[in-house]
Amino acid sequence: VFNGEIFNYLELREELINKGHTFYTKSDTEVIIHAYEEYGSRCVDYLNGQFAFAIWNKRRNELMLARDRMGIRPLFYTVGNNSLIFASEIKSILVDNHVKREIDYLALDQIFTFWSCIPPRTIFKDILELPPAHYLIVRDGKVKTERYWDMKFPEEDEYPNLPEEYYAEKLEELLIDSTRLQLRSDVPVGAYLSGGLDSSITTALIKKYTNSPLKTFSVAFEDKAYDESGYQKSLVNHLNTDHKEVICKYTDIARVFPDVIYHTEKPILRTAPAPLYLLSKLVRDSGIKVVLTGEGADEVLAGYDIFKEAKIRRFWAKMPDSKFRPSLLRRLYPYLPAMQTQSKFYLEAFFQTGLSELSDEFFSHLPRWNTTAKIKEFFSSDVKGVLNTYNSVDELRATLGTDFSKWDWLSKAQYVEATKLLPGYILSSQGDRMAMANSVEGRFPFLDHRVVEFCCAIPPNFRMKVLKEKYILKKAFGKHLPQDIVKRTKQPYMAPDSKSFFGNGTVPDYVEDLLSQRSIKENGYFNPQAVERLVNKCRKSLAIGFKDNMALVGILSMQLVDKLFIKDRAQAEPLESLTP
Repeated sequence: VFNGEIFNYLELREELINKGHTFYTKSDTEVIIHAYEEYGSRCVDYLNGQFAFAIWNKRRNELMLARDRMGIRPLFYTVGNNSLIFASEIKSILVDNHVKREIDYLALDQIFTFWSCIPPRTIFKDILELPPAHYLIVRDGKVKTERYWDMKFPEEDEYPNLPEEYYAEKLEELLIDSTRLQLRSDVPVGAYLSGGLDSSITTALIKKYTNSPLKTFSVAFEDKAYDESGYQKSLVNHLNTDHKEVICKYTDIARVFPDVIYHTEKPILRTAPAPLYLLSKLVRDSGIKVVLTGEGADEVLAGYDIFKEAKIRRFWAKMPDSKFRPSLLRRLYPYLPAMQTQSKFYLEAFFQTGLSELSDEFFSHLPRWNTTAKIKEFFSSDVKGVLNTYNSVDELRATLGTDFSKWDWLSKAQYVEATKLLPGYILSSQGDRMAMANSVEGRFPFLDHRVVEFCCAIPPNFRMKVLKEKYILKKAFGKHLPQDIVKRTKQPYMAPDSKSFFGNGTVPDYVEDLLSQRSIKENGYFNPQAVERLVNKCRKSLAIGFKDNMALVGILSMQLVDKLFIKDRAQAEPLESLTP
């Protein structure tokens, strides 16, 4: 059984025919079977794609499960009652009444720290996630998982001395080929257009290498603080695409938020997936089933502000008396008005977290994690009791390979983003899950493993030059795009949080119910009094900061997880009762 796409199936099919294999179809699915026949479990090394599949070897009485390198396609399993159940979605596993519907408080702690669980944990105690770039073998009653690929960076002094032009040309060549492969489809292909650099490059490449009119899609916001439609229209005019947009209101986000949690199958800390759910519905209603997007570029080419922030903090740690600290920090977030008005003392207090831990492998991420972890103050005493001695950062640290410590600071930070947050939040909550919720397949040229491997080999000062993010990407593709797109300050994709539920005068009934003291107390995950204070603050439209916004969305989404997957599914039937 197979979910996904093998993009190099034509080339691989030809290689296997030359080795004596006979094919009966022209599908990429059959290529997997023949590759397994030829190479065994190492067949995954030959696949370029996004996939989750299972192969039953009748001769060996052996089951193989495998997941793609970057974790684009999900794969979950549970072992118990003398059986193994696997599926692309947790809700399919919960159909079996033997599977306990219990929340893993350690996983909840991880989400309220990293925005994501650390595989193989999921939010459910007895259900595991096969990590990206792993396969699993079941034989003779034993289950064994093995990593078959990883992001690898050179050691600090091992980067070759090549000019930036070489890296720019090679990156352009690889992205063109990745896009070419991912355009293989027997249905029309469209593109997401955010107005940022990454989706603009993807769209420009599709437009250049296809003859048919290109349909593009974007999210616009009624709240202008989040809206990027001006940049989107600039690129639409430049490329002359057939464009549609969904204009997102507060009420739209609140209306579909339960559907979002139904598809993410875990708590989330921001409402950002909701507009993308609405966008994929627009795509589907427009007759498009495949879209290419720019996901992954920020992780593999150092595009996030957290990388620039870490560079400034490293400078700060080495030169603590510098007078440039506040101005440098304000330059980081020009799109956040609060950052321009806060005193330098506030900015210094916020960003100095972990400054004394310059040698810590997670130096880049400590401020973010510490800020996020403050929302754990809302946990109930029971949850806090279970978490008393638990340290999620230690569990994450234990997943790092031996090479990690040999890399430069930027490569370490990128590795954490690309292998933890990208599959655990970006793809699972915003990318693949929100697209597939409306039967739209997302494809991601920047996540072709050849592109990822090459980006790892680019020297750090070409990935981010001084404080210029994605420097080499702009050098490679600047000529293809309008200069206002290339030179614009990066603005991360965000959506309104508390305002979506409390900013329209009428609070949705499900929000009132799930955030009521009765419901909070009954479920036992959060402190009822603390939640009531937060809700009253939101209800009165008081200034809601980053922490309170995350707390509200996290609490509401966890309450929805309980309702959708524990209470509402308590009467599910065991699998054997569904056998025809």
